[in-house]
Amino acid sequence: MTALPPALRPWATQLSLFPEDLARQLGPHVARLSAALGTLRPRGEAEGGEPQGYDGLSRRGTFDRLLVSEWLWALEAPDELVRRAAFGELSFLKPAFRQPQGARRTVVLLDVGPDQLGLPRIAHLALLVVLARRAEAVGAAFTWGALQTEPARATHTGLGGTSLLAWLEARSTTPASSRHLAAWREALELSRAPEDVWLVGSSRLGRLEDAEGMSRVEVSEPMEPGAHRLTVDVRPAARVPRSVVLELPPPEDCLRLLRNPFSSHQGSSGWMPRKADRRIVKFSFSGDGRRVLLFSADGAVEAMAVPHSPRATVPKPRRVQVHPGHRVVAAGWRYSGGLLVLARHGDTYVMHGQVRTPEGFRKARYHVTDDSVRPDPAPGALPLSVVSWVDPRGQEYLWMKDGKDRLFLLAPPSSEGTSALVLENEQVSAIAEVKSRPVCVLRPQSGGAVISRLRVLSEGPAHAVPLNARHGDAYFGYSPSGAHPDAGLLAVRDRELDWRLFLDTGVSVLPVPEGYRVVGVVKPPAPSPPGLVALGPDQRTFHFFSNQSPRVLVTASGPVVQAAASHGQPVFGWLTQAGEFVLWDLMEQAVLYRSVPEATP
Repeated sequence: MTALPPALRPWATQLSLFPEDLARQLGPHVARLSAALGTLRPRGEAEGGEPQGYDGLSRRGTFDRLLVSEWLWALEAPDELVRRAAFGELSFLKPAFRQPQGARRTVVLLDVGPDQLGLPRIAHLALLVVLARRAEAVGAAFTWGALQTEPARATHTGLGGTSLLAWLEARSTTPASSRHLAAWREALELSRAPEDVWLVGSSRLGRLEDAEGMSRVEVSEPMEPGAHRLTVDVRPAARVPRSVVLELPPPEDCLRLLRNPFSSHQGSSGWMPRKADRRIVKFSFSGDGRRVLLFSADGAVEAMAVPHSPRATVPKPRRVQVHPGHRVVAAGWRYSGGLLVLARHGDTYVMHGQVRTPEGFRKARYHVTDDSVRPDPAPGALPLSVVSWVDPRGQEYLWMKDGKDRLFLLAPPSSEGTSALVLENEQVSAIAEVKSRPVCVLRPQSGGAVISRLRVLSEGPAHAVPLNARHGDAYFGYSPSGAHPDAGLLAVRDRELDWRLFLDTGVSVLPVPEGYRVVGVVKPPAPSPPGLVALGPDQRTFHFFSNQSPRVLVTASGPVVQAAASHGQPVFGWLTQAGEFVLWDLMEQAVLYRSVPEATP
């Protein structure tokens, strides 16, 4: 951490826990909070203790400890004695006190309840750095923990990466209470001796029983549109309160500080090499957006759970290798049924994986009655996605959309042999599973509806909700809240460059510059609004367009041939010409998974 500015060198040890770019973002907050808290003075005369002689000289003291040489001024020059006393130039003996071992300790208890979730925790993080260094400077012990957790399991001494990660995971829906504080007072024996105890949270902590005599730091987030700052009120037990306003780093850095402050900006550097015959040639997200389907060069299909964080172990995918002579047509994943792969063999379509029926799981084969409506993807095109729904009787229904915007229903398995592939609609632009229901977007029809419509497939053709968009291209997206009640987060193109976002509060229109290709719609973490993910004209850089200023999300290592965003979680992926496949986490702004073709000799 030698590259830190000189003003931040006192906290170099604590800031070395973080990557250099995050240390520079957190450093100014640390410096300002340190000035507001002040230093932790060693135990001195004012704090008592057993006298043990004298320890040097001091400019302050009582006249019974005035040096004998100073009394000469009273005899020789009384006016000079008065002047020296007025200007603090007299010398006194400084008393020394015997101090019990371990008597000095700094204790910090942080509120992890709903009042302090989100951005206020950035101030908590900076305060931990300040207080840890403050205690270290005078040789005091440093003990801290989350107020709502059990002291026996969550008491930390010192500041380290493991303890900080545990604190980041310690979120509670329960506000801090006197019961929590009493448990910590008893566990840490806080009432036995005067100590440096800090409560960090909202102003409600000052009203808790037994909080008297404790220092407090109150962190609040201004309720103003567009505000990106925190107000921190430092209230020491024996000093005048001070207030500090912290201007927060950019949203991307705030997200890293809250999710994984110890990873570099590029996130995980791990990668998974693949042999040439198993290199990924296409990918898609499952109907519920929770799995990624990988199509390899040898014709196999894999369903892999998306890692929940850059620190998570990459799960082993479920793999299906179709028989020689079979060609993969479509694939999908069911939460309670596993991987489904539809392959064509001659004129018959065979389902690898069993379909649920009221009598149990059964194998299925399908046929078409008209060769002109076969759902086969074009050579080199992405295999189709299968969406599943199970009715109350336990019968599973399957739908898939081909590259010509045709929607097919795979009829339930028949005991007589093959079932039919039924063409249901010819103007479907998007299909997905939203809130456990299959939904699709219908394009405007020539001579019919002039605007797009949203249809819930499990409720029949009659249930179609009009969407005020006249082009029809659509993407379902991820949003934890504030989404359309039937479609979740939905973006539909209205004109060539205008897209409409359908939310619970209404419709938002977003223009996308010419030359940019929209690949999905997402709702990043607050304070960012929902918006569109688009690939730039250079075919490498991904941009985010919302009602705020556009920003760059990430740049791929080479030209991108395919990109898509999940509608089940804040993740999107891309595949480059060189065969590199990457999953990118929008929450942590980091790589979740990377696969590259194995180098050939």
